[in-house]
Amino acid sequence: MSIDSKIIGFFAHTTPIEIVCDGDACIIAGSEEAMRRYLKSLASNVTRRPMIRKAKFGDIVRAMNIGASYAFDEESYNRFFPLANTVGFSLKQEKFSGSTETGNHFVVLGPPTNVADDESLVR
Repeated sequence: MSIDSKIIGFFAHTTPIEIVCDGDACIIAGSEEAMRRYLKSLASNVTRRPMIRKAKFGDIVRAMNIGASYAFDEESYNRFFPLANTVGFSLKQEKFSGSTETGNHFVVLGPPTNVADDESLVR
């Protein structure tokens, strides 16, 4: 199995081009169950019934390279960051302790502003 086909987590979409996001970042959950919980908490913002699909490493990186941002939960981030570091990212282990206002804690990564400056991927 190539690194591109590694499953990082799950995303939800309402149409082929409408991905469920938290703000400007598409949510990547570590499990289908976690995605269902996130969808429940966002219910008022989602107008159509979303479908849940697997999120592959290669698809995430390609989308980031053309401008996409992602909100990773703890489980998905812990799958993503070590693989990302093998292809030139400079990501660190994150602490997911403590609760947030919504109960959801995400690490948001955005597109690089400068290929030589991977620190720009973390927002």
